[in-house]
Amino acid sequence: MQATSSTTAAPTATLHLVCGKIASGKSTLTARLAIAPQTVHISEDSLLAQLYPGQIASLADYVACAARLRAAIAPLALQMLQAGVSVVLDFPANTPASRAWMRALFQQAGTPHVLHYLDVPDDECKARLRQRNAGGLHPFATSEAQFDAITRHFVPPDASEGFHIVRIAA
Repeated sequence: MQATSSTTAAPTATLHLVCGKIASGKSTLTARLAIAPQTVHISEDSLLAQLYPGQIASLADYVACAARLRAAIAPLALQMLQAGVSVVLDFPANTPASRAWMRALFQQAGTPHVLHYLDVPDDECKARLRQRNAGGLHPFATSEAQFDAITRHFVPPDASEGFHIVRIAA
């Protein structure tokens, strides 16, 4: 019996990451990316809202809860990537430290990655934020003062960090 070869190669598992300020469009983009076959979407906001309802009232609360969530999600994301499933990680890759955690995932999995950088000005993000808050559908309402406080920690990605960056301008 002769072996046959397939002309269609299985898609390579890829880790998709997002970087952008609050209301820059990260969740909208990740939802679009997640419709690809053999792709899983993991949303930090959704999981935090389910795991810690009413418990995230400050930036310190967020940092603590997000750290626990990342510790739990990392092995699952790694297993999915190693099993050939692409992962769209809707977690903000907004600081060198958060990106280092994400880099470790694709390096351990030995899979490609894409860091989607949504480069949106503050005034546009704030306008979207007001609209999002008014809609009431997002699990977290963020004030403009909170936006400013959180944005102070934002560091755009740099090629020296070793990521394949795709910049998406507003």
